[in-house]
Amino acid sequence: MDCRIGCAACCIAISISSPIPGMPEGKPAGVRCIQLTEHNSCKLFGRPERPAVCSALSASEEMCGQTNEQALKILTEMERMTNPNK
Repeated sequence: MDCRIGCAACCIAISISSPIPGMPEGKPAGVRCIQLTEHNSCKLFGRPERPAVCSALSASEEMCGQTNEQALKILTEMERMTNPNK
C-alpha cells in the first residue's frame, strides 16, 4: 500500500521522541508536525534530517484504514495503547 497523498495522519497522531528540525524535543501525540506543509506533505521526506521513526513507517491497511479519517482514528488508538504513561 502507498501512502495517501495529503493524509498525514501519522504526522499528527503519533508521538516522535527524537528531535525534528523546529521541534527539538520531538513531537507529542496529537500535535501536527511542524514539517508538514499546508497540503500535508512532509518537508523532510527523503532528507537525512527526517526522523528514523518516520522513515521506518510503511503504509498498511491495518494502520491506515480506507480513509484519512480512519487512519487518524486508528493511529490515535494505537498511540494510546502503546503509551507507557497511560
